[in-house]
Amino acid sequence: MIRDDLGPPMSLEEFRLLRDVIHGYCGIDFRDDARHLLQRRLIPRLEALALPTFTDYHRFLLYDTDRRAELERIVELVTTNETYFFREPNGLDAFRAEILPEIFRRRRNRRLHVWSAGSSTGEEAYTAAILIVETGLFVNWDVRVFGNDISRRVLQVARAGAYGRASFRATEERYLHRYFREADGKHVVRDEIKALVSFGHINLLDDGMLSVVSDVDVIFCRNVLMYFDIPARKRVVANFHKRLGKGGYLLLGHSESLLNLTTAFELVHLKSDMVYRKP
Repeated sequence: MIRDDLGPPMSLEEFRLLRDVIHGYCGIDFRDDARHLLQRRLIPRLEALALPTFTDYHRFLLYDTDRRAELERIVELVTTNETYFFREPNGLDAFRAEILPEIFRRRRNRRLHVWSAGSSTGEEAYTAAILIVETGLFVNWDVRVFGNDISRRVLQVARAGAYGRASFRATEERYLHRYFREADGKHVVRDEIKALVSFGHINLLDDGMLSVVSDVDVIFCRNVLMYFDIPARKRVVANFHKRLGKGGYLLLGHSESLLNLTTAFELVHLKSDMVYRKP
């Protein structure tokens, strides 16, 4: 039993029951050593709902009519949303210098759709849009960059498009001057980039929600799969394959791979990075 002066104890059984409910909702996997973390982050929810124990909270998550909204609140409390512009530059160089020109050459319908899956506060989606514009190739094309996240809070930040200096730790000054304006001590994405990007609330394990995404050319899903267990990763990757167009690309984080998850993609060695492609 883990005790905390700030709230009720959480037994190992309660932890496992709550962990399973959260996992079933969004695929996030908590190991046994995360019990204290989960307890501390959920104590405010027990207080808000006037529930005396975590067993009562588990029952609430199973049967209350407000259970889905509460699961969304849990996601806000237990997820970490660390990202910044131009993160992991090798993959971005491959996207800008090799993937985008290849799509430009073979696409006949002048349409480019990019999906940032698990986009957090939006820096990745806006980075993709900036690099698309930088190529100069897609003038008068139907260009759309879609970012999704399970957290409604980070989506509000993404839609506002206003960022502090920490979000630009890997950004060249020339990008700041061209694609952002300063306002109230923050750098705000300029309208020409904002016009290309939209954001939506999607749970990557919810097939119904994912139905709004189809036939995309490139999927960024970097440093997201690491939060899932193997079965959840397989489900997410299968959905990516379903929603990519033929010859579409999947870009993962440098610490992630599709090893032991699927053989449906081919590994492509580009000059700047290795990426996955739907045959």
